[in-house]
Amino acid sequence: MYSREETQRLKQEFWVAFAQKYPRKWVLYDTKIKDFSFKFYVDNKKAQVIIDIENRNDEKRSLYYEKLVALKDILEDEYIPDLVFEKNFTLENGKTISRIWVEQSGMGVSNRNNWDSIFDFFNAKMSALELFYLDYDTFIKDIE
Repeated sequence: MYSREETQRLKQEFWVAFAQKYPRKWVLYDTKIKDFSFKFYVDNKKAQVIIDIENRNDEKRSLYYEKLVALKDILEDEYIPDLVFEKNFTLENGKTISRIWVEQSGMGVSNRNNWDSIFDFFNAKMSALELFYLDYDTFIKDIE
């Protein structure tokens, strides 16, 4: 079991190593859509690449989510299979958002032997999500 400081240091080393292996600027929060972002997540059991739609306005959140659902077949056939779509995902803090993600389980940040596999997973899946987004951003943004 790691202390809090050791865990923080390990996570920092993980992200630095990822940035060194894949030194590029990711879209992440720069989608030009308020509260619509791409995220990397890793813990001691799994790694995920995520689209979060966190708009406080439930109607807008739903509209963006439905746009992605309308593109689901294209997204899964041409970019990333095995995505999980959840319209009402509850965060630990109780906030409800919409989330779409792909996951690789059975590996975590605490085992350095997993890092290269996680980095490769992150790069492949996030690159595919970004390409999808850049191909369809005009359609996704048009909710009026």
